Amino acid sequence: MRALSNVVGLGLGALMLLGAAGQAAARSEAETSYTREQTFSAALRYLRVDLGYEVTEKDPDAAYLLFSFSAPELEQKSAHGSIEVVQGERTVRVFVNLPQLPSYHEDVLKRGLLQKLRAEYGEPPKAEPRKKPEPEKPAPDEKSPPPVDPDA
Repeated sequence: MRALSNVVGLGLGALMLLGAAGQAAARSEAETSYTREQTFSAALRYLRVDLGYEVTEKDPDAAYLLFSFSAPELEQKSAHGSIEVVQGERTVRVFVNLPQLPSYHEDVLKRGLLQKLRAEYGEPPKAEPRKKPEPEKPAPDEKSPPPVDPDA
């Protein structure tokens, strides 16, 4: 009987860990053509001014924000979230993570940030199409003789 309760306990523990891992991995992401600096700055203002959240840590060089907030559906008094801004080849990617709330909250926060960017900076610039590198021409081989003129 004791062995069975240990197995059940281990199984429940494993399920709880899987549930927590699944929750932590959930995040919402978006791509934008605004600059990394514009996006980070707008995210900071959006959290502090528009939403009234407490920004607990920020790093403009690494372009991430950690913040605290409260929501009616939370059992605890406050929760934590993060926004990361990552420069890609042609666009900027924004990652929003609110691990203690359902994922639709991340989407709402993301959409609000994108609206703030448009309101403050206008329509985003078009992402420039990726240019194909021109093929390199082979350098003339110094060992080969110059071409022979057939009329000579």
